[in-house]
Amino acid sequence: MQKIVKNYIEEVLEKEIVLEKPKDISLGHFATPVAFSLAKEFRKSPMIIADELASKFDESEMFEKVEAVKGFINFKLSSSFLQKLCEESLSLGENYAKQENANEKILLEYVSANPTGPLHIGHARGAIAGDTLARIGRHLGYDITTEYYVNDAGAQMNLLGLSLALAGQESILKQKVEYPEKYYRGEYLFEIAKDVEKEFGVEIFNDESRYSELALFAKDKVLEIIKKDMADIGIEFDNYVSEKSLYSSWEPTKEILEKNGSLYEKDEKLWIKSTEYGDDVDRVVVRDNKIPTYLAGDIIYHKNKYDRNYDRYINIWGADHHGYITRVKAAIEFLGNDSSKLEVLLSQMVQLLKGGEPYKMSKRAGNVILMSDIAQEIGSDALRFVFLTKKSDTHLEFDLDILKNQDSSNPVFYINYAYARINQVFKKANLTFDDVKGESFQGLNQDALNMVYESLLLPSVLQEAFVKRDMQKVTDYLNSIASSVHKFYNDYKIIDADEQNRYLKVLSFVALTIKVALNLLGIKAKEMM
Repeated sequence: MQKIVKNYIEEVLEKEIVLEKPKDISLGHFATPVAFSLAKEFRKSPMIIADELASKFDESEMFEKVEAVKGFINFKLSSSFLQKLCEESLSLGENYAKQENANEKILLEYVSANPTGPLHIGHARGAIAGDTLARIGRHLGYDITTEYYVNDAGAQMNLLGLSLALAGQESILKQKVEYPEKYYRGEYLFEIAKDVEKEFGVEIFNDESRYSELALFAKDKVLEIIKKDMADIGIEFDNYVSEKSLYSSWEPTKEILEKNGSLYEKDEKLWIKSTEYGDDVDRVVVRDNKIPTYLAGDIIYHKNKYDRNYDRYINIWGADHHGYITRVKAAIEFLGNDSSKLEVLLSQMVQLLKGGEPYKMSKRAGNVILMSDIAQEIGSDALRFVFLTKKSDTHLEFDLDILKNQDSSNPVFYINYAYARINQVFKKANLTFDDVKGESFQGLNQDALNMVYESLLLPSVLQEAFVKRDMQKVTDYLNSIASSVHKFYNDYKIIDADEQNRYLKVLSFVALTIKVALNLLGIKAKEMM
């Protein structure tokens, strides 16, 4: 809608304009400050210019009213135009706001948590943000591939093997165990130890030469847990890429970096000149024991990404990875690729409360709050929604008890109740959405027309949310449209009113809008509550 209106105004005025949505909808559905930018050129007051430009729309069927106000030109859409767009949107059903061929191929990597334990609540934020970004992007016509980078190489794998051995010694062999300062803990390891006993026997727990086998077995089991936990909240990936499998490409990758003069030796280590691209210090890529570092793995992985020839690469990392951005982008440039194609979004940690008090750590995980525990307590829908109520690079705090409330304090309940309320009104009227699709909006009151207008904003809301990587715009939009539904329901008699069927047509469109938007957040709208 916004694009159609903007193009039409520009055609009439023969000028490019900025089109805004006034905060006070009573002023109009759209406004432009174009007169201010023309004041110097025309040597006239913006108010005079605005009056002259507004008069060009006197015969327009798109607008009910166009008026100049203090130099701005305000546009109020006509009921016939709103009806036309509403009917076109309704005919699309759940494909409403869907677009085709955005002509951008994107590789989106997110979560990528070490496969050493179940996902904690911090991982959940990046997981939900990434999945929702992919859902909305695909709806808007972008070609998006989702990917999970499995960090299955390095010290954390050795530590995982040791931790599983200790868990087996304690829980199965009933040995007294001296735990080192660093190890993985949690009941999930005791469960995996039972599987190890069935697969390998108990001798493996005391055989240090076989701890690498334990690590590999545990990694696969943990990945199964991670995949299940994500599937439980509606998240699946197109690709899983193993870090370990990529290290065979280190030598050819290193050769390219050496040819470009980006590596040097110092203290028996190999360093990359990342300071040339703004890093604080140069970074080690091969240790003095000749083993590549974690950064080397990232370099190989990003070369692998660029070799697959996407238009854009988006990574969602935890906020603690902020320092990696410059060094990875430096390596991308040294490899002869365009680092501006890589976009890194940071996901801040989450503060969880229960009844106003900090949420207790999970016994099953040992020292973290598990995503699966929270999803089980409040449900997948509430978890997904609340994690999208703020941009992922900002701090998020929420209270689980509020998300269990069956009232307006719980945003998921509030929005679902609006959708269910519309369905209930149709049941009371003994009508279906199809029964009212031919109704006219002629003479409909402004509050009803404004709900149509608000519902028609969904495509532009989705586009802005995707472009700005800010899913909060969708949750805010849903809160707003639910508020409009509840207010309209309380202010107007609907059943048996003279305008009943026209109101129902409006509400059918609002219901479709809510359903589509929730679906793109990974939430199924509830028809009954």
